[in-house]
Amino acid sequence: MSTIRWTEADTDHSARWHSESAAAAPEHIIVADDRMRAETAYRLACQGTALLWRGDFHNARQLLRALSRRIDRKPVPASAGPAESFHLYRRARGQRARVLGRLIVQLEPDHSLALRRAPDVRQACTQAYGSAREPMVIALTELLGAIGAHQWRENGVPVPALGARIHPHYGVFSPVRGEYVDLVAQAPLPVEHRRAFDLGTGTGVLAAVLARRGVGHIVATDINPRALACARDNVDRLGLTDRVDVQGPGLYPDGRAHLVVCNPPWLPIRPTSAIDQGVYDPDGVMLRAFLNGLPAHLAPGGEAWLVLSDLAERLGLRTRTELLTAIDSAGLHIVDRIDTRPHHCRPRDRTDPLYAARAAEVTSLWRLVSGHRPSTGNSSGPQADPWGNRVKTTRAGHAATYGLENVWPK
Repeated sequence: MSTIRWTEADTDHSARWHSESAAAAPEHIIVADDRMRAETAYRLACQGTALLWRGDFHNARQLLRALSRRIDRKPVPASAGPAESFHLYRRARGQRARVLGRLIVQLEPDHSLALRRAPDVRQACTQAYGSAREPMVIALTELLGAIGAHQWRENGVPVPALGARIHPHYGVFSPVRGEYVDLVAQAPLPVEHRRAFDLGTGTGVLAAVLARRGVGHIVATDINPRALACARDNVDRLGLTDRVDVQGPGLYPDGRAHLVVCNPPWLPIRPTSAIDQGVYDPDGVMLRAFLNGLPAHLAPGGEAWLVLSDLAERLGLRTRTELLTAIDSAGLHIVDRIDTRPHHCRPRDRTDPLYAARAAEVTSLWRLVSGHRPSTGNSSGPQADPWGNRVKTTRAGHAATYGLENVWPK
C-alpha cells in the first residue's frame, strides 16, 4: 500500500492507495464532480491526472462510459500476424484500463462510499479487500469489479455438469466457460479412481465434478489464498467436505493419486495483475511444473488429464510441437485426446480483433500416463496431431476421439 495526497477546499488530505492491477499511485490528483465535462475529464486522464470523484455515483458511471467511448481504439493493421495482433490488442486494452482507472473514489474507514445515490458497497469491498481499517482510494473501475464479483458470489454460476451452482469469489477465475468442465465430466475415468488431485482448483468446480462422478477422495490445491477460501466455500456449500480436501498454497500435495487433473492458465505470457493469473501462465511455468511432477505423483497405472485450449497456438504464442515436446520430456505418453469447441459468444463476434483465432479455437483434454511412445506422425506445427487422432464433433458441441487419421477438426 502506498499513500496518496491531494488538496481539497484548501486543506491537505491523504489516504491509502490500493490497486488490484498493481497500477501506480497517482501523483497528480484533482477533485471532480458533476460539473466536469467528459471532454475535460478525458483530456486530463490521458495526461495522467487522477480525478477524485465527489459528485453523484450514477453520474460517475455515466462519465466512465463517456470516457470509454472517447478512448482511441486503433484497428489492428491488416498485415499483422496472430501474435502481433494479440500483443497490439493487449497493449490497447492496457492503455484503456490506465485511462479509465484515473477516475477514482474514496472508501470510508468502514468501506462505505460517501457519494450521492451510492449503493452500499461495504460487503462487496470487505469480500474483496478484507476488514476495513482506514480510508482507502481505488479506481471506480475496480470498485465496479468488486460489486460485480459480489453479485456473482451471491447468485452463483450454474454448472450443468454438477446440477448446482458454483460461487466464485473476488479474484478467482469463474467457470463461465463451461466446455472445460464438460470435458472433465465426460472423459472416461481410470479403472482405479479412489484418489485424485485437482491442481490449480480455483473455485473447486473440477474437484466437485470428480466427487460427483464417484472419485473416492480428491485433494484440491492452489497457490492463490483467495482461491483456497473460495474452493473451501464451494465444497462446503455442495456438501462434499468429506470427499474433497482443499490444501495449499502449492501445486502438488504429498503422495500419489490414481488421477491428476490440471486446467492451467491457457496463455503463456506474463500477467499484469494478480487477477490475470487465472488466464496467463508466464512462459508456461505452471504447465511444465504439472507435467514434470506427474511421474512422481501418479500411482501405478494412474492417469493425468491436462485440460488446455489451443488458443495460444492459434495466436502464435506456443506451437503444438512445443507442447508435445514438453509432454515427452516429462516422461509421459498420450493415450487419448478429447476435443470440444467453446460454447460462449466470443468466437462469433466478428468485431473482436482476435476473431480468427477465437473462431477456430479447440479445447482439449489430454489423457497422459507415465512412459514414452515414439512419434508416428507429423508434428511440424499446430495443424498436426502426431498421435493419429481424428476428432469428430457431436451436435452438442462435444467431441469424441476415434480412428487413426491425421485430421485436425474443422
